[in-house]
Amino acid sequence: MKNLNILVVEDGRSQREMLRDFLVGEGYDVSEAERGDKAVELVKDGYFDLLLLDYKMPGMDGMAVLEEVKRINPEIDVIMMTAYGTVETAVKAMKTGAADYITKPIELEELLILIDRISERRVLVKENRILREELREKEVTTDQIIYQSQVMGELINLAGRVAGSNATVLIQGESGTGKELVARLIHNLSPRSEKPMITVNCAALSENLLESELFGHEKGAFTGAERRRIGRFEESDGGTLFLDEIGDLSQSVQVKLLRFLQEREFQRVGGNQTLRTDVRIISATNQDLHARVKESKFREDLFYRLNVVGIVIPPLKERKEDVSPLIDHFLRYFAIENGKEIQGISAEARDLLLKYDFPGNVRELENIIERAVVIARGSVISSADLPFTVPPTLSDQGEFKASGTLKESVDALEHQMIREAMVKTSKHQTRAASLLGISERTLRYKLKKYGLK
Repeated sequence: MKNLNILVVEDGRSQREMLRDFLVGEGYDVSEAERGDKAVELVKDGYFDLLLLDYKMPGMDGMAVLEEVKRINPEIDVIMMTAYGTVETAVKAMKTGAADYITKPIELEELLILIDRISERRVLVKENRILREELREKEVTTDQIIYQSQVMGELINLAGRVAGSNATVLIQGESGTGKELVARLIHNLSPRSEKPMITVNCAALSENLLESELFGHEKGAFTGAERRRIGRFEESDGGTLFLDEIGDLSQSVQVKLLRFLQEREFQRVGGNQTLRTDVRIISATNQDLHARVKESKFREDLFYRLNVVGIVIPPLKERKEDVSPLIDHFLRYFAIENGKEIQGISAEARDLLLKYDFPGNVRELENIIERAVVIARGSVISSADLPFTVPPTLSDQGEFKASGTLKESVDALEHQMIREAMVKTSKHQTRAASLLGISERTLRYKLKKYGLK
């Protein structure tokens, strides 16, 4: 059986049995109820992950069942099935707690996609809950990594899974996306967490200074080297060495780093003694290392050594679901930091921030909120406290305008986003699916649905 227990609630016998037989054939554990009150009793007495719930039923209708089920167990997911696909029906169901809805006649392939999405999210939530418990046991807080989007949830999940290994990790993303925070999360969840994580910014030092910083030097190795210096590789023995802006390494330092990754040994600058140290390498860059390799500015063999596990952090503009919780987090933090009584942010100001694209990513949002808290005259942040008053506007061709029913509007927006993702990735389905935060199977179905080639 698959990992979902499903309850089909449908008063129409033929429809109910068709759904039951189809889902059983797909490997799900399925129960059924022909009335709303019976469904509620089954939920009270048993365990279900998901309800397929008919909206229009005699007696206790679908909305009443939804409300009662959520009162009994808020973690049960519900897909509302309705032939009455009005905006009011869908909005009310979603506000009451339905995970999604599907209109009759039901397309079975579309239903499977909805169920797969819910299944993936439930697994992710469960695994992330385990991660949070592990962090609490280690007295480490996740307050700095604030997210609500599925793509960030999957990223944090991957970080947790790779943490227990010694594999090198390459974190890529634009400036301000939080690459060091992800690196620190991996370290804090790893068996090395009792040892230090040492950070070196490879772009901040000249070639000679960086080589000495990493590997150390012997007395007299160069002018000014009046005594031996222990490098970061030795200092982080047993722990983690985080190499930020790895794309800026000079060719000579790349060679030395490659030797360490291959042989686990190095020499101090000006020394002959071969040293060994037990350190895990996590690196990060905001550059396109593939392009650097093609330009012969970064060694291909080193790239593959660093990129055993690759993590790509999307820019904030591609995960707008995270903006609102980040706003609330930074408001609380900077209110305490500055000793101010800030109770919240106005709807207008929040709307401006949600419409802004944040070229500086999370770091820019953090700076905007800090400034707003500092200059605010009242207890509520207003649009006047923000460094802009009008959000960036889209062109007439790129602007999405809702019209018709909720389903029609959602379909129109979905069609637009899929088309744009395919253009951005030169019709590469794997990358387009990753950009959209959906599976390749879902993307293929949507491409067929909208007639996109």
